[in-house]
Amino acid sequence: MSRTVPPRGRYLVFGAPRLPEEAIQAAVEVLRSGWLGTGPRVAAFEEEFARYIGTPFAVAVGSCTAALHLALRLAGVGPGDEVITTPMTFAATANVIVHVGARPVFADVDPLTGNLDPEAAEAAITPRTRAIIVVHYAGRPCEMDAFTDLCRRHGLFLIEDAAHALEASYKGRKVGALGDAAAFSFYPTKSLTTGEGGMLTTASGEWAERARVLRLHGLSRDAWRRYRDEEFPDYEVLEPGYKYNMTDIQAAIGLAQMPYLEAWLGRRERLWHLYNDGLKNLEGISLPPEDRRIVHARHLYTIRVNRRQAPFSRDELIRLLHQAGIGTGIHYKALHLHRFYREAFGYRPGMFPNAERISEETLSLPLTAHMDESDVLYVIDTLHRLWAKGRL
Repeated sequence: MSRTVPPRGRYLVFGAPRLPEEAIQAAVEVLRSGWLGTGPRVAAFEEEFARYIGTPFAVAVGSCTAALHLALRLAGVGPGDEVITTPMTFAATANVIVHVGARPVFADVDPLTGNLDPEAAEAAITPRTRAIIVVHYAGRPCEMDAFTDLCRRHGLFLIEDAAHALEASYKGRKVGALGDAAAFSFYPTKSLTTGEGGMLTTASGEWAERARVLRLHGLSRDAWRRYRDEEFPDYEVLEPGYKYNMTDIQAAIGLAQMPYLEAWLGRRERLWHLYNDGLKNLEGISLPPEDRRIVHARHLYTIRVNRRQAPFSRDELIRLLHQAGIGTGIHYKALHLHRFYREAFGYRPGMFPNAERISEETLSLPLTAHMDESDVLYVIDTLHRLWAKGRL
């Protein structure tokens, strides 16, 4: 039956988190423990996360941005260097390149997947290039074989921005274990959330240890290590670091969600295919492509709205869906179109046509493990009603 209001009479929020009762209780236990900073829960979260990803080391930090920044520091990227990345990403991916004094060099994306195009990336390499940051856009792994080969041939560091891709894998290997380092996000819209927070993964013990120093002011030992050590709790500043540490409250919330990740992925996958079945015949709508070689994290269900074929533009559709009680997202306005990158680095419209077209057409529909089938069916029904009305 057609509905005119969202299920349960509530606004269908884009990216609403799902927290099990265990996560709430875990936070309460930390509050009662008296140890609220970086401590045993952070250490346990790091161990469990590294085991899940299949990488030797994981370092918990305050955000994915912090993890990306630390990755560039660990790679020795600095003033005069260039780092190649995609314009189809959140600003943090490129901002951290600026923070270390390097130049962000954008390269165009694959017109179907929205992921960085390996050939475009290779064409952007110069003698000043030091690293490539790939972004697993919407939860779809990049062509990592091509990027691994490219970085090996040119002597570059390969960093994964895995903010969208916690559960993703490429040819049987988990995202986050495919480059020199990777950064994950635990923002409220992510499949695992700690409110704010992130994780850096790497196979390098040297990098992991330095990341732990840099994440807390450059101190040789954090408060928990000083507290538990039997020797005099002294420390030294080894280098000027940052306030990037994760708290035990955050870690406890994240740790409690780890057992649910695969089940929640399965739920989002079922909702994803429900969207596919319901929207496949809407003229002017392009659905996300499938690829059997990968495990997609199903983080963002992004459609493309072709204004020449659809009855509405992307922006008009956002407004109409909002009026119907459906929240949406735009992922993303291409970075080279933003004022800072135009003025600071001379980027201009027309330089990356694939990214620009996606930027103009992309629209993310609600997709979380917090949703059920009735939510998705309401979105589908609303879109069909809008299409029917728009064709009159």
